[in-house]
Amino acid sequence: MNITDLITPERTVPTLAAVDKPRLLAELARRAAAATGLPAPAIQEALTAREKLGSTGVGGGVAIPHARMAGLDRFYGLFARLPQPVNFDAIDEQPVDLVCLLLAPQNAAKDHLQALAAVSRRLHARHMGDRLRKAPDAAALYALLTGEDAK
Repeated sequence: MNITDLITPERTVPTLAAVDKPRLLAELARRAAAATGLPAPAIQEALTAREKLGSTGVGGGVAIPHARMAGLDRFYGLFARLPQPVNFDAIDEQPVDLVCLLLAPQNAAKDHLQALAAVSRRLHARHMGDRLRKAPDAAALYALLTGEDAK
């Protein structure tokens, strides 16, 4: 699975303000609801339930909140950069400012893991975090995420 299968230019947000983890998850759910047609409260509940199992803050200022959702017929991804990092209970105990939301169909267990791996590989590529933090706009962020900047 490729990151371009998950994130589109329209779902690359250069500035998403949130003061804490619950409000960040609520805003991600709101945006995902508008695109998927699923109710925002259901998305937020699924993300919150997943976070209770263990933080999706994977270190280096990166979080990959994710959930499998009944009623979703294809993967949905959204990348957001936060102007102010938030505490996300990350594995390295550092705040998060780069977030990639991933929603998967309920029955996509194997593909869900492949999508998570693709996103994680890209976000943890050498110097990627620094490059994403310095990108001037959504187009530059998307180019970095998808590798288009190297072409």
